[in-house]
Amino acid sequence: MKVSAKVDNQRPAKDTPTLLNKMRRGELLVEACPSREVLKHVTSRWGVLVLLVLETRVHRFSELRRAIGGVSERMLAQTLQWLESDGLVDRTAFEVVPPHVEYSLTPLGREAAEKVRGLADWIETSLPRILQAQDSRGQKRTTMAPNPTRSSL
Repeated sequence: MKVSAKVDNQRPAKDTPTLLNKMRRGELLVEACPSREVLKHVTSRWGVLVLLVLETRVHRFSELRRAIGGVSERMLAQTLQWLESDGLVDRTAFEVVPPHVEYSLTPLGREAAEKVRGLADWIETSLPRILQAQDSRGQKRTTMAPNPTRSSL
């Protein structure tokens, strides 16, 4: 008796999650996964820094801008809008003259900031080895002056 070893690759196995199930769960490797948009916001150039600064206390827009060297008003406003829409940042507007707006982390934002803090701490402690690896590969790097407000992060 001859047994065929042919496998039907067109039909997913019963235990293979469907695209819809993967998207519900949050499968970052699936192109259409909504988690990717959140990941983009949290790990953007400014998103990480906003989360780290807000981790310490409530800040006004101008305080955030001063604490995060190099960010334009436009990019900071956009980043705050993204993080607010993702439920990570609360925006509280006070009806006074001049307008007064404060930003703080939501409980979900605190969780995200904690995770980002772990990555930031790892980068800081590993930086000498990272710079050494870059030098050994002949990569150019720019030396940045330390941020005077860095200790507040």
